[in-house]
Amino acid sequence: MGNTDDHKRILTRYWGFTSFRPLQEEIIRSVEAGKDTLGLLPTGGGKSITFQVPALGSDGICLVITPLIALMKDQVDKLKKMDIRAVMVHSGMMKDEISIALDNCIYGDYKFLYISPERISSEMFRNRVVRMNITLVAVDEAHCISQWGYDFRPSYLKISDLRELLPEKVPFLALTATATPPVVEDILSKLKFRGTTVFKSGFERENIVYLVRKIEDKESYILRTVEKVKGQGIIYVRSRKKSKEIAQFLMTNKISAGFYHAGLSRELRDARQNEWMGRKTRIIVSTNAFGMGIDKEDVRFVIHWDIPDSIESYYQESGRAGRDGKKAWAVLLYNNSDISRAKDRVRTSFPPVDKIKDIYEMLCNYLKIPIGGGKNNVYDFDLGRFVTHYRLSVSEVYNSIRFLEKEGYLELTEELNNPSRVNFIVNRDDLYKFQVANVALDGFIKLILRSYTGLFTDYVAVNEDFLSKKSGLTRDAVYKFMTHLSSHDIIKYIPGKKSALIIFSEERLDRKSLRISPENHSGVKDKFEIRLGRMLGYVGSETRCRPSLILDYFGQDSERCGKCDVCLSRNELDLSKYEFDMILGEVKRLLGSTSIAIDEIVRMVGGDDQKTIKVVRWLLDHDKIRSDENNLLSWNS
Repeated sequence: MGNTDDHKRILTRYWGFTSFRPLQEEIIRSVEAGKDTLGLLPTGGGKSITFQVPALGSDGICLVITPLIALMKDQVDKLKKMDIRAVMVHSGMMKDEISIALDNCIYGDYKFLYISPERISSEMFRNRVVRMNITLVAVDEAHCISQWGYDFRPSYLKISDLRELLPEKVPFLALTATATPPVVEDILSKLKFRGTTVFKSGFERENIVYLVRKIEDKESYILRTVEKVKGQGIIYVRSRKKSKEIAQFLMTNKISAGFYHAGLSRELRDARQNEWMGRKTRIIVSTNAFGMGIDKEDVRFVIHWDIPDSIESYYQESGRAGRDGKKAWAVLLYNNSDISRAKDRVRTSFPPVDKIKDIYEMLCNYLKIPIGGGKNNVYDFDLGRFVTHYRLSVSEVYNSIRFLEKEGYLELTEELNNPSRVNFIVNRDDLYKFQVANVALDGFIKLILRSYTGLFTDYVAVNEDFLSKKSGLTRDAVYKFMTHLSSHDIIKYIPGKKSALIIFSEERLDRKSLRISPENHSGVKDKFEIRLGRMLGYVGSETRCRPSLILDYFGQDSERCGKCDVCLSRNELDLSKYEFDMILGEVKRLLGSTSIAIDEIVRMVGGDDQKTIKVVRWLLDHDKIRSDENNLLSWNS
């Protein structure tokens, strides 16, 4: 077990930091003491450090469970660049690849095994994990285990099954950036925590100025803002079309911008992200597809063109601003039509049960799955082609699939960009004999062996374009060489492909046996409406400090920030928070059931008359109270 000096040496050696961020070391000490631990750290708070450091200080393997394959790949690539042995297992891999990866974790000197949650229940994994020296289980995005959360995933409920397969002493570390008190309780319960060790950083982001602007001409507002505020920023939108339109508008006005959404090719998305990360592009206009795993410190502003579905989503996305601790802005724009559209999302996000069943049957027919078949099978899935084939709307299909996921029938992954992979399946002596007997292939085999390492023990990602350039062969000739070697059982070659995947967790059912439970339809709908209602409450509030509303949602007490648009408006009254809140509360009580003249209100409140008048005028200006034809005031319900 390591001590503080050991932890810091590991931190400095691999990450170059000389000190930990708040709560990181407390979490590390907790899991090293064998305690099940929940860490609530803000977006950009360095969650991965809390399991990577103790894992590097131990002799065994850290099992990391994460639902985001792109994030999984990103972390594994970063670990490999630091010469740390890490491997991942997800649904986009072939059976042989998964088998080799798991065997390497049993027999090889690996420190990290990243796995997607739906793979946990597979027989191959369950048979192998009992033979691994697992010393820590890290559950990333732990809020996904809770039906009270905003991103519930049924496969997360299988994680606690690991308790039966691993030694009792192995601690579980659950990590999330956003969890309300009910979600925290759910995480502890569903993961079968032994104790309630919870480390919770404050949700405050004191350097961020939160603003809400009710405005019709959003483009002009954005233009004025990006001209006034220096530095890079993100503009979040809900539609792919809008991301392109706003980026083009900014470029027309000589502001460097790019757009980003899940419909772009992986190459283009990577290029756009790299241009923005490298400051070649100042502003990225994106759907919520952008941001996961992005750790950029100097983002000066995040603007939301549309109203998010929940405070959790807004907190995560706006929290990508100001990670360097310097002043930054989080701005949410809206108008009356945005409020109507947000409320209409309740209808569009919850297709009727019969429509969900229709889409399930279409999906099974499209993938050629017979009744009783398909269980544990993985299928390439192009959402665009599917909706075109059946003339359906994207949102209708996507939301129906999400309900089928909640019932545990299937899972949909994000689009994968799996590179080509190669594994040599002969030993070196037999390979040498093959090279002597096949002189025409000798040079190409030597090129592969010079270009890549680990080919005899694992599947290794290869790039046909790189090999083409190095060898002087065409890309097609490289492909033919690969397939030729594969046909002679020299290598196993998996050509690269780009595709989302659907994993069928259960066999195909006939329509009458397909059950969409009320708790997974109307129940989820009710929770969605509650979360959206709290978000609309944030948008429409003109009396409560913006950060206070966010912190209250996450169950945290707070003081008025003094910087948001609501606080700035109050500051003009020259009243303390205590004075303002006391007078407001008294006025609201008096006007709760009757109409009263202003001079009568002033008399009944008592105290400083001028302060009461200031608050009453402020409430009138913000439509919290109204005056009738007799100049009697009443509360606007």
